[in-house]
Amino acid sequence: MRKRSTRLSLSAALAVAGALAISAPAGAAPSPVSDPTAQTAQTPLERQVLAAGNGWASEGTGTTGGSAADDAHVYDVSTKAELLAAFAEAGTQPKIVRVHGTINANTAADGSALTCESYAEGTGYSLEQYLLDFDPATYGRSQEPAGPQESARRLAAANQAKAIRWDIPSNTTIVGATPESSISGAALRVNGATNVIVRNLTVRDAADCFPAWDPTDGAEGNWNSEYDLLQVINKATHVWIDHSEFTDAPNLDSSQPEYFGRPYQVHDGAVDVTNGSDLVTMSFNRFSDHDKLLLIGSTDNTNRGDPGKLRVTIHHNVFENVGQRAPRVRFGQVDVYNNHFKVNEDSTIPYGYTLGAGFDSHLYAEANAFTLPDGIDPAKVITRFKGTAITTIGNAVNGKITDLRAEYNAAAAPADQLAADTSWTPTLRTQVHPAQAVPALLQNSTGPIFTAGGDL
Repeated sequence: MRKRSTRLSLSAALAVAGALAISAPAGAAPSPVSDPTAQTAQTPLERQVLAAGNGWASEGTGTTGGSAADDAHVYDVSTKAELLAAFAEAGTQPKIVRVHGTINANTAADGSALTCESYAEGTGYSLEQYLLDFDPATYGRSQEPAGPQESARRLAAANQAKAIRWDIPSNTTIVGATPESSISGAALRVNGATNVIVRNLTVRDAADCFPAWDPTDGAEGNWNSEYDLLQVINKATHVWIDHSEFTDAPNLDSSQPEYFGRPYQVHDGAVDVTNGSDLVTMSFNRFSDHDKLLLIGSTDNTNRGDPGKLRVTIHHNVFENVGQRAPRVRFGQVDVYNNHFKVNEDSTIPYGYTLGAGFDSHLYAEANAFTLPDGIDPAKVITRFKGTAITTIGNAVNGKITDLRAEYNAAAAPADQLAADTSWTPTLRTQVHPAQAVPALLQNSTGPIFTAGGDL
């Protein structure tokens, strides 16, 4: 499992993003994001740390992940067993984990495939019987499912959770060894941990084998799935998520059937930050083909530890064909700048909104680019969920600077108006580029593009 190397390819050295290391005043002229002087070629990808001033995760002690790991705690892994063994062996000591190839979460200890049928074996669960038992035509819509099949579904779901839900320990850097490195089917968590870096990885398709039917969810009921691609939960702090990709492809929800007239949705969030977590930076990532994306804040109640926390920076990411929650915010101070939000004409993900102003949210959106097809009104970019204020400055829709809050308010009812949020101004930023420059700037510089040290 373990090999030690400190080589960094020339392509990686040339690709290290200048915006990750150099702070410049807002409004400065764009500079290439692939600046070889930003971090030196002598610092391998896996040893790099979050630069000072790069978003909320740089606050205070900053985020260094496992950069200080000794040689005994540098791991090269290509299987689920190797990855989990690395986490277990190192514990909370500084550690570097380099992922090679694709690691599939839906595998047993011997590497054999686990299927939905495998997880359901011995539980008595049958989707066919579940649909018969809870058909609204006979079961009704006034109560949540209860009975033998719901109990069996929960048992089967617990079997899957044991297999695919993995916690990343404190003081960890986990990186893709190449741009092709990926983790498929896992529900990754930074669960109460601190000082974690996730870079250069594709994380895909945390599909729930056993979505739950809730006839009381909305006017028509909904199927609800359990797993996010990455959760930052339970007072986790100092997390940097960079140059990674989050997607459901190729197993899109649009390819799933409908039951009870509602989509059988097998995916939940992409990256959620909840339950009192704090100080997170998401930079230069690519999010695609996913509906419910970034939920920041647990509920409208204060008993989850969210007030005063949930400080998150989201900058220089590409969001392509995502439906909603990019992000949806409760409580937190969330800085969203220099991102490109794209909805293609042929997207199979229904567009709902991008920025969700939730209860006591403080969302600051500046110099983002929105590329929207005909039929999506700029007023739909914002949706209100009990929020009262939002800041939108210098954003562009299809190349034209647009006052997103004014567009929203012009279409919203009087009771749903959003005021300008004067409660805070972000300071922990890299260079802020003009919104019109963002699409070209990010065209080839987001998602996994690096090569780390180590060979298998």
